[in-house]
Amino acid sequence: MTVPALADADAGDLLGLTAALVAVPSPSHREEQLAAEVDARLRARAPGLAVERVGENVIARTELGRERRVVLGGHLDTVPPNGNERPRIEGDVLHGLGSADMKGGLAVLLRLAEELSADPGRARHDVTLAFYECEEVADEHNGLRHLFADRPELLAGDFAVLLEPTDGWVEAGCQGTLHARASFDGVRAHSARPWIGRNAIHEAAPVLARVAAHEADTVEVDGLAYRESLEVVSIEAGIARNVVPDTCSFVVNRRFAPAYSVDDAIAQLRDVLAGADAVEVLSVAPAAAPNLRHPLVADFVETLHLPVRPKLGWTDVARFAARGVPAVNFGPGDPEIAHTAGERVTRESVESAYDVLVRFVTGGA
Repeated sequence: MTVPALADADAGDLLGLTAALVAVPSPSHREEQLAAEVDARLRARAPGLAVERVGENVIARTELGRERRVVLGGHLDTVPPNGNERPRIEGDVLHGLGSADMKGGLAVLLRLAEELSADPGRARHDVTLAFYECEEVADEHNGLRHLFADRPELLAGDFAVLLEPTDGWVEAGCQGTLHARASFDGVRAHSARPWIGRNAIHEAAPVLARVAAHEADTVEVDGLAYRESLEVVSIEAGIARNVVPDTCSFVVNRRFAPAYSVDDAIAQLRDVLAGADAVEVLSVAPAAAPNLRHPLVADFVETLHLPVRPKLGWTDVARFAARGVPAVNFGPGDPEIAHTAGERVTRESVESAYDVLVRFVTGGA
């Protein structure tokens, strides 16, 4: 199968355009080639849009003077390859790294850009298209984070849609995420004479058992059931096989419902970890409320007759929500196969996502 260069791919063939995007490698921290090619294509094929590149982020905006502005965002990066770097189309299915998460979404954004540039009069909202870097890695690298800090005017809007793979569902809001380290102190001793010391791993055992037995809640928000989770994700202890360890620590990850603030989530976690000598919050990101009653969210969901479910996980919708902008996740691709060796997306999925978004932006039937 010959995949055309991104500059030459036909936007009318969304699956083929997705394949051209997959063919440009863009693992996190190495998005520069894809950012450059997306930038060049937008300038060549969507001359009616204002295009700006900031680092490896590319922002394209209509300037039509409409009453409201909608922000549509898609990340350029993928997870590391897993033997699936090359795109492969079989019938109406595209296999390849990032095909679902989220180069199918990027293809939809590129076609929207070209449609809006060719016929701007159709648009009932002004639109910002954000192609950004480093979503799949630590928050400190995230392109939207840096844009909000340095160029917030580029992301200003009244409603945002993140084209995360949702398989045609609106995934409303998102969970918050919290990482904390629980530490336990002991007294070092020779393992042949353990009574002289105090084993820090044994000190940690009751709290570990409490975490393992913890039954996470399912919390309803706006009629959506957000199932929470609490898991130990790493543990450190011991320096040698003949030494009673004097320190032990483990890291837990809590995913919490949008019913709770960051302070609520931290306080609840400290209760579960009671008995630790120290609890250190390593990172925390707030949840985002589903906001289903907001007029623009309701318009998006109800007018287009879209199914809704809660987002189990954290996404960049929380960045917009923290700034008072309602946001949802909606895009092509099955989230359950994202990041897998068998990642794939269907023609129907990308075409349906495009149809929904173009109808929302233009008000078309």
